[in-house]
Amino acid sequence: MSGGYRRLFALSGPSFVLVGFLARLPQTMSQIGTLLLVASVTGSFGVGGLCAGALAIANAVGAPIGGALSDRYGQRRVLVVQSIGGALGLASLVLLAGLDVGWGWFVVAAAATGTMIPLIGSLARVRWRELGDRADTDRGRLLETAFAYEGVADEIGFVLGPATVGVLAVIDPRLAMLVAAGTLLVFGLGFALHPTARLTGPGARAFTERAETKVLTPALLFVVAGVACMGAVFGSIQTGTTALATANGMPGLAGVLHGLLGVGSAVAGLLLPWLSPRWGHVLRWRLFTAGLIVLLLPLLVVGTLTTLAVLMIVAGFLVAPILINLFTLSERVAPPARLTTAMMLANAMIGPGYALGAALAGGLADWGGHNPAYAVTVGAAAVGSLIALAGGRTVRAAMRSR
Repeated sequence: MSGGYRRLFALSGPSFVLVGFLARLPQTMSQIGTLLLVASVTGSFGVGGLCAGALAIANAVGAPIGGALSDRYGQRRVLVVQSIGGALGLASLVLLAGLDVGWGWFVVAAAATGTMIPLIGSLARVRWRELGDRADTDRGRLLETAFAYEGVADEIGFVLGPATVGVLAVIDPRLAMLVAAGTLLVFGLGFALHPTARLTGPGARAFTERAETKVLTPALLFVVAGVACMGAVFGSIQTGTTALATANGMPGLAGVLHGLLGVGSAVAGLLLPWLSPRWGHVLRWRLFTAGLIVLLLPLLVVGTLTTLAVLMIVAGFLVAPILINLFTLSERVAPPARLTTAMMLANAMIGPGYALGAALAGGLADWGGHNPAYAVTVGAAAVGSLIALAGGRTVRAAMRSR
């Protein structure tokens, strides 16, 4: 196990791992940072949430477009533009906070910013694939280890990014956004200029207009829908956790409790390469999603924060394996010439799923508290399991045709 990760990091070099991890933090920092900044200026969490949602949805739209451009021109040129544009967008929100403008300007600026923020995790996975093609080792095993690492890095980022914003926002929400902007500028450009970016140029994977470059195949649509369901799980479980923590008089613990989901997830993600290759990816998808329903069911009756903490850690053990498996499937079914587009599309669907799950759970939480909110979490997991059952055959056939 450790040897697999040692070979992986030796292949890429330590700078790729470090820069790639830090460059992904602004994505997770920007949404909560926008919410806190706008809310502090307007005095309305509703407006802050609207702006954060506009940024998330715009990111879901803009990321696949950036992926398509990366497939055509290579990651380097596209990432340079995204890193600079995204940093300027985050800084523009800070600038607006110092001006006497209507809240509509914040919505527009947040949406424009969202279109520019890159999804570094997807870009890194594409580079690992290219590195795997050039490695003198078991390519399949190496990619499984690489995707497991990326899944864990994403999970840590989803915890560390918002936590960093929370700490800095205590001083000043504008400081939190400026740190996010600086991180994107420095490490986004660092990732863009890293030598591995040369592997993604048009010379490595020539972009063509042939029929085989179609992205939205039935197989990929099933995978993307599965990712969106996981986003809905995240959004609804965070909303339910916030409602329960608030009902217990400790709303500040909501972020910590939600972070426990990432603890179990990160541990399981690191251990995933140990799983026997005989367990095919479609079988894993079906088993993991069915298992997640079972682990989430106790949320329907949970009433104490202590019990919730245990349930969050336990449920986390299937979160990273599901996402890692879904991103692996997106790589396996995507046409090589459109790989970045496909993986960006899959990753980007977490945001809209999150927004939908949070909105549905929020309405139910206002009506009946945390348990109805958690019903959305269980329902999203159930839909994800049904998608795995319905789409497994299509996905398996697409993998065999590659």
